Amino acid sequence: MRRPASRYASSSFSFGPGPISQTLKILIGANVVMFLVTSLAPSLLAYLGLVPALVLGRFWVWTLATYMFLHGGIFHILFNMLALWMFGSELERIWGTRYFLKFYFVTGIGAGALTVLFSLLPFAFAQQVHGSVIIGASGAIYGLLLAYAMYFPDRPILLVVFPVPAKIAVAILGAIALFSSLSDAGGTANATHLGGLVVGYLFLKGARIHPISEVKYRYLKWKISRTRKKFDVYSGGRSNDFDRRVH
Repeated sequence: MRRPASRYASSSFSFGPGPISQTLKILIGANVVMFLVTSLAPSLLAYLGLVPALVLGRFWVWTLATYMFLHGGIFHILFNMLALWMFGSELERIWGTRYFLKFYFVTGIGAGALTVLFSLLPFAFAQQVHGSVIIGASGAIYGLLLAYAMYFPDRPILLVVFPVPAKIAVAILGAIALFSSLSDAGGTANATHLGGLVVGYLFLKGARIHPISEVKYRYLKWKISRTRKKFDVYSGGRSNDFDRRVH
């Protein structure tokens, strides 16, 4: 007797890294909500955006975190959230939710802190950052890009129209951010992009709980799980256990 097809069975092909986790749904949802709120009340950007002069002068330290959830336009939030899904999904599966969130916020907040320090440099390209309003999740996103390149250095990433190995793509993005930050015409957020790369690299290199064997184990476990779903093989247990978190 032919077994009926399961509604959870994998399709023959798919776009992207796979299903979006509950963690990413919350992060993306929070960004979208704040984008809509600040679109209706743009004055909030002055209180929630990162302004180095206010962090140093008035001690507005909360903006080191809140700036990560603000965006200046539809394409700004669209590309940031797309990158968060594309690269964050696989990293969360490898690391687990707790480590992923720790890395995301450490790189985002750290990138903001480095931007504040960058604004103190006695150069014109740094002084223009001092009083600017900095918004966007790009600092944390660049940290995720760096981590992705360290784990999958030869995996191709579509850069503009050409597939480029991840390690080269991130090196190019980092060089662009560095050059833009050191030029008078550079965008304000480029210092934050560079900060995300630096903090992400230091975090991964300095982390004690990050052995390569653990990474290989988690990745293999995820591959086995996908294969079992493809062939409709399920573990025993209660019926409401299917949506429990996977670490």
